[in-house]
Formats: sequence, C-alpha cells, structure tokens
Amino acid sequence: MPKSHGEVELSRKPDWLKIRLHRTAEYAQVRHIVDEHSLHTICSSGRCPNQAECWSRRTATFMIAGGICTRNCRFCATQSGRPLPLDKQEPERVAESVSLMGLRHVVLTSVTRDDLPDGGAGHWAATVEAIRRRNPEATIELLIPDFDARAELIDTVLAAKPDIVGHNIETVERLTPLVRSRARYATSLAVLKHIADSGATAKSGMMVGLGEDDEEVLRTLHDLRQAGVRIVTIGQYLRPSPEHYPVAAYISPEKFERYRREALDAGFDHCASGPLVRSSYMADEAARSIARR
Repeated sequence: MPKSHGEVELSRKPDWLKIRLHRTAEYAQVRHIVDEHSLHTICSSGRCPNQAECWSRRTATFMIAGGICTRNCRFCATQSGRPLPLDKQEPERVAESVSLMGLRHVVLTSVTRDDLPDGGAGHWAATVEAIRRRNPEATIELLIPDFDARAELIDTVLAAKPDIVGHNIETVERLTPLVRSRARYATSLAVLKHIADSGATAKSGMMVGLGEDDEEVLRTLHDLRQAGVRIVTIGQYLRPSPEHYPVAAYISPEKFERYRREALDAGFDHCASGPLVRSSYMADEAARSIARR
C-alpha cells in the first residue's frame, strides 16, 4: 500500500521516541523463564517498545489464553484468526513463573476469545487463583477483554479477587469504529463501571496520535472518571506495520504532561502519561501509589 506524503513524514519518529536498549542479566533470566515455560507475553506479541526495559527490571505482562485473537483491531500487532483450545496447564505454569521471577506485582492480559462460551472467563479466574496459591503476597493486576459487557462473565473473573482490574478504552469515541473491530466505546465504559461498582480498583488506558483532538481526549478522561476508573494511562500510538492504522501525529512530551495534569485534576488517583507509556508500564508503581491512599 503506497504511503501518502503525510505518512512519509510521520515515518521519521522524533527523538523522544527513541528506545534505549537494555540487555542485562535480569533481561536474560526473564527471557529464559518465558521461553522455558512456553509463555505468551504482550511484551512480545504487542511489540511493546518497553520490553527490554521492563524485562531488565524483572517485570513482564503475561498474556494468557493463547496467542491468537478472535478480533482484528487495526491498531494491534497481536495475531488474529482461529485460536487453539485453551491450555489447561497454563494457570500453573504462569503461577510457577511468577515465583521464579520473584514478582511482587503480577500483570495478566489475554487475547479476546469470542470463540469460547464464557469468553475465557473461567481460565482467567483459574490463573488468578493459581497465582494466589503460590504467591500469596503478590498483588495481581488484570487487563481484561470486554466479554461483550456480559456481567456474569466479568463477575467470574472478579470472584477470584484480583487487586486491580483494567480494560482499555483505547481511543476516543469518534475513532473507535475505525480502529476497533467489534468493541464499542459504550461497551467498554459499561465494563469499567461494572468493575468499579464491584469494589475492585478500575484501570483503563488510551492511545493518542490517531487523529483525536484535545477536547476529545479530555472528554474521554471525563467519561472514564464518571465510570469509576481510578488509574489511567495515556501513550503514543505506534503503527505496528504498514497494514495497520496510520499514525496521524506524534504527540510531544509537553502535551503528555498536560494530559497527565488534566487527568489528576479530573480526580484520577494515578495517571501515567508519556510517549512510550503502555497499559502495564510501571504498573507496580501505580499499584503502590494506590495502596498508599
């Protein structure tokens, strides 16, 4: 697909998006554990720019329920298609890996499994419970799919008592139909409100640089806060390949700082906002910040 003149210009990333490489002994240990236990991580499948840094800090976001998603969102690098059956041994393998890594804060996400009657909710609960048994002192954070806002499925996950439950709004309402394949803005807000109303700490994240304006970003922050979200992340959208949705703008660090201040003024307990921020980036710090309140 040929690029427009504007896309050619945007392919030249600004200096603030340059990634510092980390290749430490800790990075190698995390890589070994992930490979040895046949684990999926969103760090790899999502081509996260912070993978080397986070793995060097001995943190990783485990992606459960396989590596193939039933949805095909235009911003996401995760493979889409027909998933394999669930691996019933995965919960215990993840729990063992958490022990080997010595994690005090665990982050789990998953592909969306619309092919399963329960959307994978039971597998989510089993993984949380397995981690709890082996790692009773660890805090557990989830980044769940929308489960089509089916309350009984969300409740299955919540019954396992995770400490923080996130679901990403991803982008502003106007752009949602353009970049998300099945998810709806109102559906995501309903999921987040259900999480918050349950008493769990609700978290969400959004990307900027897709063509939204400042007013839309602030309106989205308002909607998230009204839904009961306490933690929010804001990061730069980076196009995974030429087949994905194009980048409309590279947002400056100064504007990210302005968004952070606006979020805190709107009543969020914690906001991570920056060009390379992703949903689980420095999630342990956000958890500690919430715990101190």
